[in-house]
Amino acid sequence: MKVSSLPLKPAQLLLKLVFSLLLVLSFNARAEPLIYTAFFSDQALSGYDTVAYFREGKPVKGSDDFSTEYKDAQWLFKSQANLDAFLLSPDSYAPQYGGYCAWAVAHDNTAKGDPQQWHITEGKLYLNYDANIRSKWLKDKDALIITADKKWPSILD
Repeated sequence: MKVSSLPLKPAQLLLKLVFSLLLVLSFNARAEPLIYTAFFSDQALSGYDTVAYFREGKPVKGSDDFSTEYKDAQWLFKSQANLDAFLLSPDSYAPQYGGYCAWAVAHDNTAKGDPQQWHITEGKLYLNYDANIRSKWLKDKDALIITADKKWPSILD
């Protein structure tokens, strides 16, 4: 029995092309970006100034006037001085695990890090999902850091 090949209708052809493109892209893209940003946003730390945690000891909103791109995310700062400090040593100021919840990373998962739920340990900034998770994190942070460090960044794949 011979099967004849009929030409595809334009809608069928478009559907096959879109499906093929999505399939190819899914194999080339990381499951999660290196830096956590909210859906439909490219701002790291939800626009908070990462240097301010170290200099002021609290979360401070950044400004579009003082910004830079780092690891495919937009970073905002309160002042030119904070932006300059970040540019000199971004890894010293950027939150660990790309701003994902540190407790989640230690438990084989990713979740958003809340800029209001933070802690600095040994000169490194860690974020947590919420106040409840932060309290769990603080009870065993040293062991959780060791565990999360082993899983980062491969957990994103």
